[in-house]
Amino acid sequence: MQMQAQGTVFKYGDNVDTDVIIPARYLNIADPAELASHAMEDIDTEFVKRVQPGDIMVATKNFGCGSSREHAPRVIKDNGVACVIASSFARIFYRNAINIGLPILECPEAAEAINAGDQVKIDFSTGVIEDLTTGQTFQGLPFPAFIQGIIDNDGLLNSLKARGI
Repeated sequence: MQMQAQGTVFKYGDNVDTDVIIPARYLNIADPAELASHAMEDIDTEFVKRVQPGDIMVATKNFGCGSSREHAPRVIKDNGVACVIASSFARIFYRNAINIGLPILECPEAAEAINAGDQVKIDFSTGVIEDLTTGQTFQGLPFPAFIQGIIDNDGLLNSLKARGI
């Protein structure tokens, strides 16, 4: 059960669309690791070289807008990102992220205040987001039990199997 995450922040702005997260020119790649190696390359050429398991993405408004491709949250998760925090998410991205077990939190105050390179700790059970670099604390909404169950089981299909459905 993943109850918390802690890592270094990668910060992005408004309207980061799915074609920026994983450019369409790579969608014919079948190997998940190879596909993930192209994540964010059009806006952050160093992302895949620098990201470490447990790191956190932070963005402002409308993260994941654009097409409904499930590849976008998948490549973020496959790069080891533990959570995405944003002021708001495109609804289809939000659903796709939860479906694959990628924790995402909406918290406008945290999204605005947290900077690239900050160390951030998230308690999923309470929704508390701590910027360990600045000492600021933010209150996000904790996941409802059914969503936490999906995340804990690494996605919707595994969650249904665990429940015998």
